[in-house]
Amino acid sequence: MAVEVTLRQLRAFIAVLESGSFSTAADTMHLSQAALSGLVKELEARLGVRLLDRNTRSVQASAVGSEFEPMVRRVLADLDEALARVTNLKELRRGLVRVAAPETLSCTLMPELMAGYGARYPGVDVRFDDVPIEQVLAGLQGGSADIGFGPAGVLTDDAFEAHPLRVDPLWAALRADDPLAAGESVTWKALRERPLISYMPNLVRNVLSNVPSRHHPHSIVQVHRVNTALALLRVRPGWAICPSMARSLVEGFGLVFRPLRQPVVTWRIALFARPRLSLSPAVESFLDYTLHAARGDAQGAPPQ
Repeated sequence: MAVEVTLRQLRAFIAVLESGSFSTAADTMHLSQAALSGLVKELEARLGVRLLDRNTRSVQASAVGSEFEPMVRRVLADLDEALARVTNLKELRRGLVRVAAPETLSCTLMPELMAGYGARYPGVDVRFDDVPIEQVLAGLQGGSADIGFGPAGVLTDDAFEAHPLRVDPLWAALRADDPLAAGESVTWKALRERPLISYMPNLVRNVLSNVPSRHHPHSIVQVHRVNTALALLRVRPGWAICPSMARSLVEGFGLVFRPLRQPVVTWRIALFARPRLSLSPAVESFLDYTLHAARGDAQGAPPQ
């Protein structure tokens, strides 16, 4: 049967041993001498043994107390360490955030976002997984990801919340030798004869459903990654669709990037996470930082 003792009783026992005096130990613990003596007597009564040998000149551990002392110190040290770890987590001196996002966001939004968060909270370990959107959702549901990013309409699980981040217009990536690259913008109608090199798994539902069918591309070459689509476009005729935020990525392949008009189709980007009450302090801080950065972007200001 377990013996019920309190932390105050254990700390009082150690304080007396360290000071060799009930009065000094009482001062250390900001107690009266009678209160401290009572804590030690309660501990001895609960254990059924004498822990301290007292005389008029000194206090020292009994034989049992000497055996008990290192065990008590270990318990108190482990507790202090546990409390310190909780404090570090709460104050974001430590923590873990597992983030997953599809490639388009991995190449555009995520590097700057993670760099800004890391500069503000250097003690938090942000682990990033660049995976297709299906694996982003599977990671959230399976518990291997704390936060996911992706198109706003893909989330169907009520256990998670979608936080809108930004609405980005879709632009057309073109070869520099394409005559359409000379204009300031390009229309869906003008592009319909060119093969569309698409990396979007839900192109028809999320994009082409917003475009009159008579302006749909006559040919679609399907690949799995945005980098593959842009690399192919460098060496063969066609065009590719990317959100406007991908400008530096597109131009890095030596391609021309133009607004896509008539109609303008947008890509809604969201952050996915469980409700706040289920989040660790580190994950909640990453969520708040991202939302704040998104508001800054919307107002034309850099993330704070």
